[in-house]
Amino acid sequence: MTATTARRSDDDIQHDVLEELKWDARVQPNEIGVIVRDGVVTLLGWVDNYGKKWAAERTTHRVRGVTAVANDIEVRLPSSAERTDADVAGAATRALEWDAFVPIERLEVTVAQGWVTLKGEVEWEFQRRAAERAVRRLSGVRGVTNLIAVRPRINPSTTELRRSIEDALTRSAATDARHITVDADGGDVVVEGVVRSWLEREEAERIAWSAPGVTAVRNRIAVDPQP
Repeated sequence: MTATTARRSDDDIQHDVLEELKWDARVQPNEIGVIVRDGVVTLLGWVDNYGKKWAAERTTHRVRGVTAVANDIEVRLPSSAERTDADVAGAATRALEWDAFVPIERLEVTVAQGWVTLKGEVEWEFQRRAAERAVRRLSGVRGVTNLIAVRPRINPSTTELRRSIEDALTRSAATDARHITVDADGGDVVVEGVVRSWLEREEAERIAWSAPGVTAVRNRIAVDPQP
């Protein structure tokens, strides 16, 4: 086995995660501890806003060799960022209203101790994600639970749905469709296979969600950094 095909050691992955955290200006690497075991990264420590916690997780997923991330970072808001739940709820509602991708009329916002819960229905997964993105960086937010359901208006056949996703995976430069299989039952889609990075796994899921008529995606794709 050559050096280019060998599985990366946990020490090498830990080193690169720490370097990547230093590279990302959104987070302070001295706030975050990194433990790696068999390619699974655990993030520890505390940050002063939820946006940093989310950014640290996304940054870690970019590192080659990472197969999964456990985000145990705690959010401790400084006194200057403390907000009442009513203030956070108001800010979240306004943020959703200002986002052109979010159908605010079909959503509900609940805030308890700084934790935002989103409920309701949207037609597309990108709308669901946009709603979460709109609120997670607000001052005073300690975390976000996204319970928004996707309820598309159209209902394609299983064959049409599977073929459209397979075609999109083939077109994508970020995924290797040869290693991914797609199954569908109504609007419920299952993607399986093996990919080389977590980002490729996420891209395959995003592509599946983008197909018209999808109501749920179960991502069973495994990550193996070896070619």
